[in-house]
Amino acid sequence: MNIIELQEDVFRPEFIYHGNDLGVNYTKENTKILLWAPTAEEIKIEIYNYYKNKDPYEVFDLNKNINGTWKVNLEGDYGGKYYLFKIDFGSKIVKTIDPYAKGLASNSEMGLIVDFEKTNPDDWQKDKRVNIKSPVDAIIYEVHVRDFSSSPYSGMKNSGDYLAFTENNTVNNQGLSTGIDHLKELGITHIHLLPVFDYASVDEEIKYEYNWGYDPHFYNVPEGSYANNSEGYQRISEFKKMIKSLHDNGIGVIMDVVYNHTYFTEQSAFQKTAPGYFYRTVDNCYLTNGSGCGNEIATERPMVRKFIIDSLKYWAKEYHIDGFRFDLMGLMDKETVYNIEKSLHNIDPNILIYGEPWAASPPHLKDYQKIYKGIQRNHKFGFFNDSFRDAIKGDTNGFVTGYVNGKFQTYNDIKRGVVGSIDFNFEVKDFAYKPEETVNYVSSHDNLTLWDKINKSMSKATEIKRIKMDRLAQAIVFTSQGIPFFQGGEEFLRTKYGNHNSYNAGDHINQIKWERKSLYYETFLYYKGLIKLRKKHSAFRMREADMIRNKLEFLQGEDAAIGYMFKDHANNDKWRNIFVIYNPQHHWTRFWLEKKYNFNIVVNETKSGTDILHRFRADNIKVPPITAMVLYTD
Repeated sequence: MNIIELQEDVFRPEFIYHGNDLGVNYTKENTKILLWAPTAEEIKIEIYNYYKNKDPYEVFDLNKNINGTWKVNLEGDYGGKYYLFKIDFGSKIVKTIDPYAKGLASNSEMGLIVDFEKTNPDDWQKDKRVNIKSPVDAIIYEVHVRDFSSSPYSGMKNSGDYLAFTENNTVNNQGLSTGIDHLKELGITHIHLLPVFDYASVDEEIKYEYNWGYDPHFYNVPEGSYANNSEGYQRISEFKKMIKSLHDNGIGVIMDVVYNHTYFTEQSAFQKTAPGYFYRTVDNCYLTNGSGCGNEIATERPMVRKFIIDSLKYWAKEYHIDGFRFDLMGLMDKETVYNIEKSLHNIDPNILIYGEPWAASPPHLKDYQKIYKGIQRNHKFGFFNDSFRDAIKGDTNGFVTGYVNGKFQTYNDIKRGVVGSIDFNFEVKDFAYKPEETVNYVSSHDNLTLWDKINKSMSKATEIKRIKMDRLAQAIVFTSQGIPFFQGGEEFLRTKYGNHNSYNAGDHINQIKWERKSLYYETFLYYKGLIKLRKKHSAFRMREADMIRNKLEFLQGEDAAIGYMFKDHANNDKWRNIFVIYNPQHHWTRFWLEKKYNFNIVVNETKSGTDILHRFRADNIKVPPITAMVLYTD
């Protein structure tokens, strides 16, 4: 275990501050500064014209204030000036930026006082979050900012940058749409961005350095390496231009946030301003490491909880963020997560909240504080459904198979996912109270891509069969109750050449390879058709458990195939009865019905969507091998 310096006075209850004005708060007339550093003996703020300057041009004393805070007002216009705090703890003096910093110099060398009016794109005041009626209406596309446009075939000029998301009419080497036009063509509702707050593991001035970004440094400032210039206001203004462009095109923006650990510990702004307070320890000196990254943020402590909630509210208000995905949410305490939900939904009830209900190692929390599947029940946030994921495809990195690639014994686990992981009946039940609490997926940035996993586990199968397995896996996700989520590039069989942990592997491995859209265009159309089907038909997006129990009925089939019916215009769907069947087997299967129906097939082994592919009348449904089929009757 690593040792951390801790000052026990920092935990005194009178040092809990409840105001909403921590940080550096700018107006043209004055800049109000409030820093929480309860064990400091003296604090100064140094003002610099430029962050490369060695000496400040002004220095001001901060005055002791209430509840462990220190304050000073700078009269006049300080917009665009850089700053550092000089904190004297008696035994040592440190220089630091405040944890609440809203602007930064390149590579976080100094804080930046921000005039936000100068960072706003045209009509920013009119920008609105994407409006959805329920979380189950979301279709989430996960992507890393750099991966989106770094391929030489992306057709985007702002390679690897925020501004790539503002470019229209971009195409790949075969003339097929890329970038934001591709997202619109595909039909997704939200884009989930891997961490875009300031992180410490790349040099912001060296464009070829690469990392996913799960290395938090300053939580309230956009990462500078994705801007054309990381100095000054540019990273903020370009980040806002990206958000506005996505919103203008009907796409919401979800931030992947990492409030469970920091990249630095002793050198972090947390530790430099309040030694020992922000991190969990054993015996008040040894850092715990449930994150696997060297430390755990002590979310259960009042001022840590306050910081996290203040940070999330800031992103929602200043940047109009549509949702938040919490990395290793299992390291956070339950009360903090409940408070996060209430705080964000007081701003906008449509903000999406979901996370990973696990940690790298067990958190240093008491049992009643811990997060696990089930604590989200009826609390308006969701969890990634890893059991459904593994049931569909098998383990994340190895040779173990799942339902679509040969292990048909996961039959009942698939049924649990189909119903949105609710308590459907005595046999089919899981962790969710409502379907909005399960995020259904088969791959994300972590681990093998779906295509690489299928190739590894089914290397002897033909490519045609492997493509059918891929399509079947996503058909299960998109036709199940809950929130569908998929990794960007999967729509044309994304590969990372078998690299299952590509967090620093660079562009060659990680970039979305836009030329594959031409190679696997039929698969792209298949994904697009599944998304269209889900968006057009409300039966796939039921909001309440009672409706699912009343309107979804499983069919009796042969062998390992799963079939079910949405009956009597489920969720006011215009189609009277909808039949969904998954056949993972390598032979045809059949479902017998109680009477004859006039069937219209809209999804088969090669095509998907809402257009009728074939009509027939029968009292049974025959389904080809390794195929999802969707049919309806009027």
